[in-house]
Amino acid sequence: MSCQFPGHGGFNTMQAVTLEVNDGNSTCIKAELSASFSITYNTSNSTRTVQVPLPDSTTVDTGSSSCSTGDRSSWLVAVFGPGHALRLSFSTNGSLYSVTNLTLQYNLSDTSIFPEAKSSDVVTVVSDSVGIWATSNTTYRCVSPTTFGLGGATVTFSDMRLEAYMPGNDLSPTESVCMADQGSTTAPPTTATPTTARTTTTAAPAPTPPGTPERGTYSLIKNNNTVCLLAQMGLQLNVSYFSLSQNKTIQELVNLTPNLTSASGSCEASSASLVLTQEQTITLNFTFTLNSTSNKYHLSGITLLANWSDATAPVTASNTSLDYLRSTLGRSYMCNAEQTLAVVPAFSLNTFRLQVQPFEVTTNQFATAEECRMDQDQMLIPIIVGAALAGLVLIVLIAYLIGRKRSHAGYQTI
Repeated sequence: MSCQFPGHGGFNTMQAVTLEVNDGNSTCIKAELSASFSITYNTSNSTRTVQVPLPDSTTVDTGSSSCSTGDRSSWLVAVFGPGHALRLSFSTNGSLYSVTNLTLQYNLSDTSIFPEAKSSDVVTVVSDSVGIWATSNTTYRCVSPTTFGLGGATVTFSDMRLEAYMPGNDLSPTESVCMADQGSTTAPPTTATPTTARTTTTAAPAPTPPGTPERGTYSLIKNNNTVCLLAQMGLQLNVSYFSLSQNKTIQELVNLTPNLTSASGSCEASSASLVLTQEQTITLNFTFTLNSTSNKYHLSGITLLANWSDATAPVTASNTSLDYLRSTLGRSYMCNAEQTLAVVPAFSLNTFRLQVQPFEVTTNQFATAEECRMDQDQMLIPIIVGAALAGLVLIVLIAYLIGRKRSHAGYQTI
């Protein structure tokens, strides 16, 4: 059962709100956005799903929000209604900033939103894979609706413009535009994009192969100087974007160069992230998730942010619902064959000679590998060919012996 509450209990239909976090007279976070929540809860005899818009009466909890810069973490906490809150946590590496997680708190005792709820608890749900990235000193813009899962709930943002770690009090006129808007004909152009460029519908030509990428070794180290994540792989971006010089959408293959790429990230009990940055122009974020029940892990998210001079705006793409590179806890995942990881229609990632272990790395080395299906199939091919050749040799040998025996028997009769 699904219910909507337009105008119910003081909540109006979905509309934009403006939220600011201030540090004295300075603004460090500013967001202009519309949001709605889909929340599933239990009644005494059924399950219901309600659609709740973020109301225009939403305010910033100044006591919970933070402009902290010492650990480069900041957060915005928006509160609405009796005990409901949405928190956006931000981090930065100096050249980029991102929303590292979303936290939604909702109060089931609010009968105007959750009629006949079985519980009166205050529930908190979190999403650690968000994929909202932007270049420092630019405004992240995404007019298109974007939905994120948070446990038993989802949040959908639209008409979003936000900036964190702001150098001034106003949103930057330079925008980092989400991939959904770059492919949309209804989204308004960025400040750097000519209006005529947005109306071009020329199909992207096939890219020129740049050759096999060099294999790089990347690792993350804990505070005790032990490796917590280890990866070796060659990476190739396959991305479409609108080219200023050619005035049309083009498709490019771009290899990551290991000696120009730095690695950062984090290692947690059930999640790990590897962030690869090449010369401040390409940032690639891998998110791995561990299922503690099955003791299986997989690559659950990939986020790309690329700043190319020929692009109309920073190229962004993200998918946090992937299921690639699946392996068992305590083992590494290996795939020497080239494989293509589809992320969004305009972006896929090609991997070469890949081996990765995001959890339980011991002695700073890979554990026993679980190989991908393509590697297993390639191992079977020479076995099958060898067996076929051996069978053929055996058939020829048997035929020869039979023919020789018959010839010998003929001589005896004469």
